[in-house]
Amino acid sequence: MNSTIRTLARTVASKAPRLASTTTVTTVTPTIRLFSAAAATTSAQTSSPGLPESITRVGAPEAFPNEYPGQNYMFNWCLNADGVTPLKKSAFRISKPLDLKVAGLNLPATSPLKVSAQGERGNVPEAGSDALDFDAFDDALQSTKDSLSMSDSLYCPEGHAPGTRTGVRIIADKGCGSRLAPDLVAYLDRAPKREPRSQPVTCYVLSTGGEGEFSGYAIEEVEEVMEDGSRVAVSVATVVVAGGEPTLERIVAGIELSVEGLEADAKEREEKKKAEETAE
Repeated sequence: MNSTIRTLARTVASKAPRLASTTTVTTVTPTIRLFSAAAATTSAQTSSPGLPESITRVGAPEAFPNEYPGQNYMFNWCLNADGVTPLKKSAFRISKPLDLKVAGLNLPATSPLKVSAQGERGNVPEAGSDALDFDAFDDALQSTKDSLSMSDSLYCPEGHAPGTRTGVRIIADKGCGSRLAPDLVAYLDRAPKREPRSQPVTCYVLSTGGEGEFSGYAIEEVEEVMEDGSRVAVSVATVVVAGGEPTLERIVAGIELSVEGLEADAKEREEKKKAEETAE
């Protein structure tokens, strides 16, 4: 079914030292040091003409200060857009096996991993259906986001839903993320490397320690700004799985149902567009 339309709001100095005396005033020109590999190599070549010209072809560094594994500003901003702020400064974007090693996690035992989630699909209702209203879903979603923000670490597998080009991101707390991230990476198809950005399907997964369970998903239609500045309607999906020990099968069920909903919405919009063109 199609959900109701809701709009998402995602959105040196250098001080020149001054020396003074009782008789004269001397202005000291400050020495400006360029912390740039390109500047350093250019200077080296100037003073050492024997060095090859290729040594100067070095890109300017773009690293932010205080970044380290688990603390990436651009990815943190992306998580903020998804409603989660990694307050403990430990959030790992995981899209390939090497990222698992960087996060200190084990590699998956099997890759690619096939997951049968047919038995769990009935346990992940869609918001707006008789089994789950939007208010209950929104409350559970916000509570889960708040708890994830307080997690000691966040593990965030990313990739394409198997057999599709639909991007998926799972944001999981330390408890279940460390346990499920390797299998989720093996389950998802690897996507081309890109800068972090919001995905069509976002899953929020939380270990509650047995304090209540919740599972559900929602499909929403939003406006996306294209490169030429135009706006087009697209659908996005949100999955929430919270419980004592969320299972891989339930998360996969939420992903599968979301992808099916997004494809149905896209098909409906295409048919509507063709009908309007025919009417003209």
